[in-house]
Amino acid sequence: MPDYTKYIQEAKAGQEQAFKYLLDLFWRDVYRFQLKRTGNEYEAEEITIQTFSKAFEKINTFKESYNFKTWLIAISKNIQIDLSRVKSATTANLIDFKEYEALIDENDTAEDQIIKEQNLNILLHYLKQLKPHYEQVIRLRYFREMSYKEIAQYLDEPLGNIKVKILRAKKMLADKIKNTPKSV
Repeated sequence: MPDYTKYIQEAKAGQEQAFKYLLDLFWRDVYRFQLKRTGNEYEAEEITIQTFSKAFEKINTFKESYNFKTWLIAISKNIQIDLSRVKSATTANLIDFKEYEALIDENDTAEDQIIKEQNLNILLHYLKQLKPHYEQVIRLRYFREMSYKEIAQYLDEPLGNIKVKILRAKKMLADKIKNTPKSV
C-alpha cells in the first residue's frame, strides 16, 4: 500500500483532492467490511458513505500513530451498531422525465435540439445504470440544480453524506462513460 500520510495531512488542511484520494484508496476495504457484517449491498454502501462522511468531518482528531484503515473500520463498526439499533429505510424518488424537457432551450434550432436530446438520452442511459440512491443525488444536483444543503434537507440526510454520495456518484458515472464502447 502506498504511503498515504501526506494525503491525511492534506485532508486535515481541507484539500478536497486528498479526501478523494483517501476515499478511493479505502472505499473497498470499508465496504467489504460492512458487506460481511450486514449481508446487504445497499446497507453496506450507505454505512460506508456515512463512515467517510464522519471520518472527513473528524479528520483532525485522527492521530498518525494509528492505522488509518483501522480508524475507518472502527468508525464504520460504530455507525453500523448505531443504525442496527434504529433501523430506518430511505426510498429513492425518481424524477419525472418531463423535468428534462426544460433543459432544451427554445431558441435552439431543430438540429441543436436533436443533438441535445441525444446527448441527454446517452447521459440518462448511463445514469440509470447507477444504484438508485446515486442516481437520485445526481438528478437532484445537476438536473434540479439543488445545492448540497438543499439535497441534504430534501433527503433528510447529513450534509457530509450528500457530499460523499455525489463525489462517489460522479466518479462511478465518469467510469461508466469512460469504460463503455461508444456505440450506446
